[in-house]
Amino acid sequence: MMAAEEAPITLLIDRANQGDAEALNEIFAMLYPELRSLARSRLRRNAKLTLLETTGLLHESYLRLVKLGKLNVVSRAHFLAYAARTMRSIVVDFARQRMAERHGGGQQEEEVDTQIADDRQGEQEVIRVHDALHDLAKVDERLVRVVEMRYFGGLTEDEVAEAMGVSTRTVRRDWEKARLMLAVALR
Repeated sequence: MMAAEEAPITLLIDRANQGDAEALNEIFAMLYPELRSLARSRLRRNAKLTLLETTGLLHESYLRLVKLGKLNVVSRAHFLAYAARTMRSIVVDFARQRMAERHGGGQQEEEVDTQIADDRQGEQEVIRVHDALHDLAKVDERLVRVVEMRYFGGLTEDEVAEAMGVSTRTVRRDWEKARLMLAVALR
């Protein structure tokens, strides 16, 4: 049986899956505190790299979701996982954009800044992690989804299990396997 607070979200998700833009707005409003927490968590690791703030990342995520026209999610946890994936994509896009600008795209900076070396290493790290996840997806897409939801989205093992339709034990095994494989890939 569905929890009382889950029922409105589920109904809104059904409407958003049918292309109802107002339902997506309502989902975003209802889950705003959780989405804001996801964005804050995402930026805590890479704030210098994106020049984004929590609200900016959250709003950019909203715009990308609205641009889709309709959702394809089944639950609150699945929606949060999808939002986390969108946020990860935005952070990677910003890191790539900044690296491209430093390598000839845009104007050249004349001023020497000692912070640039640290930022560049961080941007490269974001892209290395993204590329490692891309390679991991070739081996096992499910492991990547677990990493996105746990690491980038901050979802619990139970929430990930619900979103993926697997057991919590499977999520725990996948999480450990993914962490080991990523550790090897990032050496």
